[in-house]
Amino acid sequence: MREKKNAETVYCFFDEIQAALSWEPFVDRMMRKEKCEVYLTGSSARMLSKEIATQMRGRALSWEMFPFSFREFHGYKEIESEGALSTKKRLLVQKAFEEYWETSGFPEVAGLGRNLRIKTHQEYFYTILFRDLVERHDVSHPKAVTDLAHWLVDNTASPYSVNSLTAYLKSLGHKAPKSAVSDYLEWFEDANFLFTVRLFDPSLARSNTNPKKVYCVDHALVTSMSSGILINSGHLLENLVFTALRRLHPEIYYDKTKTGWEVDFIVPMRGRSKMLVQACESLAEPQTWKRETAALSEAMAELGLSTGTIVTRNEDERLDVEAGTIMVVPG
Repeated sequence: MREKKNAETVYCFFDEIQAALSWEPFVDRMMRKEKCEVYLTGSSARMLSKEIATQMRGRALSWEMFPFSFREFHGYKEIESEGALSTKKRLLVQKAFEEYWETSGFPEVAGLGRNLRIKTHQEYFYTILFRDLVERHDVSHPKAVTDLAHWLVDNTASPYSVNSLTAYLKSLGHKAPKSAVSDYLEWFEDANFLFTVRLFDPSLARSNTNPKKVYCVDHALVTSMSSGILINSGHLLENLVFTALRRLHPEIYYDKTKTGWEVDFIVPMRGRSKMLVQACESLAEPQTWKRETAALSEAMAELGLSTGTIVTRNEDERLDVEAGTIMVVPG
């Protein structure tokens, strides 16, 4: 660095920098006094983008890094999936999806056998809880946090309310007030571990008082942490769709029509029409087809949208409905 000082830009990379004491003034001084670009990475809630922006005094850009998307998983498997797919390549993509469905998008987990994969996921789960929540926030009742996290993971893609979660913890003997439960939920999201999705409503009060839905950062982590209850594969697909959307869009809601139909996701798009997305394993059953298309069609009509999407495991078709067009796509 000294030889090239102010002669040319020097690029500095620091991984897991949150582990170093007083790293903030060191990096801040380097950015002020040297001709350099600094790249920081970390896997801890101590690297929250809002905190980095404060520490770097508005001179930092932050990106969230999620586990592999399915497209990134293609890269790991060295599968070329751009453009038209031959029959052989389509089979390779389908096989890769089945592996992605089972193993998850965590790079260190990809390729591991089932037992080691589950153990690694469990290590991730407890590391996040104790490093990013219990230790960081000096939680006085860590068992309450752990029990709450287990319940939320077991009930991914399901509705909840703070009142119901508080009552659940009380039934286990925990004395966690509603305010503490609200804090736990916020900290889960800060750690990019469990995410809350609210009802889409112009009224913030109504949006906050209605039941919310919870999703995990990785669908296969849900499987590995399952308490033994039969896992709802439809909820796993919904979780996978959520993470695919969340990589690109920080604001995601669910929608409920005037007659009570529910649409899994509505995504506000800056300068563009909103995106409506439904997740459903298969539309093969007539009753399922009717339910999913009716919900999406009604939401499209109420919101003035001409298109909607249903994500399935492997179906691909275009449906013309009264409100417009529904695209059925494979996950």
